[in-house]
Amino acid sequence: MKDRGSVILISGNRVALIKRVRDGMTFYVIPGEGIKEGESPEDATIREAYEELGITIAIKERVAIIEFNGGLQYYFLGEITGGTFGTGQGKEFTQPDRKRGTFEPVWMEIEDLADHDVRPREIADLLLTGSVK
Repeated sequence: MKDRGSVILISGNRVALIKRVRDGMTFYVIPGEGIKEGESPEDATIREAYEELGITIAIKERVAIIEFNGGLQYYFLGEITGGTFGTGQGKEFTQPDRKRGTFEPVWMEIEDLADHDVRPREIADLLLTGSVK
């Protein structure tokens, strides 16, 4: 797996997630994707926030680095600086024939994270304990 950059966006008591429905399963992921050649994890995170969510962000701080399937996943706390949430135009939204299930940007109450399949669980747990604000 490629390294990836992801953004944690918190608004009040809610966190931004991508709701995924694939192969009969529903789960939620922190918005983000693979880091391209020559891109920093921060740059990839900013690009992906725009592609997946339709927003521009400022990176506030790195929250975690998690190793997964041979790659590193970088998680940054971000702040929305522009755009309209839910208007992303990345290939996951514009190429439905990719057969990778559905992608839907959503806001979820942080307290509800415990009741859903949120991936990676490590980040959901940090949010539930209040370690990320």
